Amino acid sequence: MSPLRKIIHVDMDCFYASVEIRENPKLQGFPVAVGGLSRQRGVLTTCNYEARKFGLHSAMPTAQAIKKCPKLILVPVNMPLYKQVSAQIHQIFKRYTDLIEPLSLDEAYLDVTDCSMLQGSATWIAEDIRRHIWQELQLTASAGVAPLKFLAKIASDMNKPNGQFVIKPEEVEEFVRRLHLSKIPGVGKVTAERLEQMGLTTCADIQRMDQSVLLNIFGKMGQRIWDFSHGVDNRQVQPHRERKSVGVEKTLSENIRNVADGLALLPSLYDELIRRLLRQNSTIDTKQIKKIGVKLKFADFQVTTLEKTGEPCSLTGFSSLLEQIWQRARGREVRLVGISLALPEKQWDEQLDLWQ
Repeated sequence: MSPLRKIIHVDMDCFYASVEIRENPKLQGFPVAVGGLSRQRGVLTTCNYEARKFGLHSAMPTAQAIKKCPKLILVPVNMPLYKQVSAQIHQIFKRYTDLIEPLSLDEAYLDVTDCSMLQGSATWIAEDIRRHIWQELQLTASAGVAPLKFLAKIASDMNKPNGQFVIKPEEVEEFVRRLHLSKIPGVGKVTAERLEQMGLTTCADIQRMDQSVLLNIFGKMGQRIWDFSHGVDNRQVQPHRERKSVGVEKTLSENIRNVADGLALLPSLYDELIRRLLRQNSTIDTKQIKKIGVKLKFADFQVTTLEKTGEPCSLTGFSSLLEQIWQRARGREVRLVGISLALPEKQWDEQLDLWQ
């Protein structure tokens, strides 16, 4: 078992949509989504629970969302506002601990092990944080409380929206044993289906199998599944977690089918990628980059990625990867092209997925 800490995972409820409704109370009670316009081939960034009743969800094409919910109110993304509100939320977090690890604008891990407020109760601290967010910012948050990071993240989703779930140290073993493998952070749909084909659906199933079998099939992800299935998560809350990758992608105004059209997009994408890289680290040399990746999204919204270590971070390198991945299209039209790079490794403890 891992050394026990008091970890809180705070996840704002429908954050972007909730901020927009707070700014314009007339939207209250209506299906609201934040995202791009349908005529610009946009997708939903998020939507409120009224919209979700119609089957809407993040990353859904806006045109499809409007067909499902004709009365949907679409609001454009206002990132400066969301960043401002996120900073206000983090100021509330800092009243309780300096050990804060942001995962995005709307979620973060907090380690409150050494917090003496509210008798040191992580449960009460989580409740107090959520209360202050509501009182001061008129936004609701859900929280998960657990002795391990991955369990706190899972717990924050148990009583959404505007709720919290607590996993006590003495409950970890039984909770993990019953946990469905698809709930483990990082286990996507494809991995979950493959595990199920092997007859593995819960952590209890993993506990009964040979570790080497899992590692041979899934590699480093297999190690993560094995550890989490045994209640092991040695990751600490990292207040200054460094960015591991830089990427840029473009949704096309019209679908393309030919690899030549994809290659024609690369110069502008590459220029923007390098600009973003230099903003991240102004002294870096592209020769230090050891891993690059490309991404395609097809007209049916299926996504495929290809990453390669040792390929040069250059227009030539990305062109080579794009030509390789385009073979997967098999005649399908492409609506999005993306490229990315992994920043030089320092002490990353797990394999980097450029598209996480």
